[in-house]
Amino acid sequence: MPDLSTRPMETLRERYEDVRRRVEEAARRSGRRRSDVLIVAVTKYASPEQIRELIEMGHADFGENRVQQLIRRVAVIDEYLQRHKTMTPSKTVHLPPRVRWHMIGHLQRNKAKKAIELATLIHSVDTLRLAEEIQECALRREAPVDVLMQVNASFERQKSGVAMPAALHLAEQIDSMVHLRLRGLMTMAPLTDDLGAVRGAFERSAECFNDIRERGIGGKSFNVLSMGMTSDFEIAIECGANMVRIGTAIFGDKRHEEPDPDRPDGEPDED
Repeated sequence: MPDLSTRPMETLRERYEDVRRRVEEAARRSGRRRSDVLIVAVTKYASPEQIRELIEMGHADFGENRVQQLIRRVAVIDEYLQRHKTMTPSKTVHLPPRVRWHMIGHLQRNKAKKAIELATLIHSVDTLRLAEEIQECALRREAPVDVLMQVNASFERQKSGVAMPAALHLAEQIDSMVHLRLRGLMTMAPLTDDLGAVRGAFERSAECFNDIRERGIGGKSFNVLSMGMTSDFEIAIECGANMVRIGTAIFGDKRHEEPDPDRPDGEPDED
């Protein structure tokens, strides 16, 4: 009989449950519970069918890299959710009360308006000019826009994110904006096999996060540390992440996609 324990995980459910198990184990190593870490399923390479299947498993949080793709995803899933409301309830399907979309990729200022209309949380605010643009777009909203400040903790010149020495000052500026609510920090580790370098980037981000929080910037709402992807989310959790962005480990191998014109040259994709 073949050893089933070593066979590739072929179904979405198997991959998803494996990710949840790994998140739980990493959380335990850091003295926390699985429920303390939010999984954002990155849908960049996912099919609509896979997204619907994950929603039917009860998953609620999804992340997109591009605004144009976010627009398409939201439209398709909203239509599916509306149609599902008219169907006879199934005992095997447990839809979440609400599906939340996260804008996790590089955001151009001219696309900020559409992003804040569709996303629950903007992960990639890394300049004062972008924060000001979001503030301007949000003037007529009843509630402030929830944002994360992206920090460049790997010191890579090609990577987006505010430089670590400037992070505190930018956080103070964002916190002063009436229509923005600074919820925390986001970072991407270097794409390398050097796990020491990966852990170092996450540890620096966690130190920055704690420093900003201890100064009272953002108040009680400053409670999100988003870091870690398919290749490194367990290390991120061990370093304090309470939000991870996972695509390939859930949805399977990446499919071919056209280059993203909004992403700076040389910056790695969210997976």
